[in-house]
Amino acid sequence: MLVVFEKAVGKPPEELKLPSTGLENMKSRQEIGEIIRSFWPESMVYSLRNGNFMALSHENESPSQPRSTVVTDDIFCIFIGALENTSELRRHYGLSRQATEAMVVVEAYKVLRDRAPYPPDQVIKDLEGKFAFVLFDATSQTLFLARDREGCVELQWGMGGDGSLVCSNDPNIIRETCGKSCAPFPPGCIFKNGSGLMSFDHPLHKVIAIAREDDNGHICGVIFQVDLYTRLPSIPRTGSAANWADPTVVETD
Repeated sequence: MLVVFEKAVGKPPEELKLPSTGLENMKSRQEIGEIIRSFWPESMVYSLRNGNFMALSHENESPSQPRSTVVTDDIFCIFIGALENTSELRRHYGLSRQATEAMVVVEAYKVLRDRAPYPPDQVIKDLEGKFAFVLFDATSQTLFLARDREGCVELQWGMGGDGSLVCSNDPNIIRETCGKSCAPFPPGCIFKNGSGLMSFDHPLHKVIAIAREDDNGHICGVIFQVDLYTRLPSIPRTGSAANWADPTVVETD
């Protein structure tokens, strides 16, 4: 999987470029498009507006982490991994038994969109399993990323030379396109443009970037993790998907 979005759509955290020594290894969206065709010539590519794109390859696909994609109502979703509670989620969203994990995620996103301002963590925390996905709503220009709690499915994100957001499950692709301006996408987290990065298990705590230094004191990498010592100000939050019908239920972190 490789997705690339211009800064106006998927503004990446500025901390991603801290380890960079310059722009010599950071590629533009056009250059990244050429790289993906050389790395994965058989990949399925969705070309979007302004040079943005989403690509999926089945090369070296693991049976335990299948890759799937779905496009419906101008919503594009690439899903890697498997959900343990797919049957339960199908029933909850009124989907058929043939509905894939990617279709379930799209339906969950529609709930977030149509019931706004419903907190995104309330839906994503109901996904159980090993997964990573990227969803893009072309109509509203909404970008949504998530990774499972244990980080079982590889997902890296980085910054291109033109400030674009780059995400992939292939670390080699990320290094080729972003140089050192990349990091693992934090497990148990979601990223939504306009809202930024947050933990879906600890939504009332900020996700912070921590720089790693080498022996010479130079920043050699960045990791993102939940700051459990600092609580964000918040308003009362409604309960999970199981109690949508009862607005009196309040969840605490």
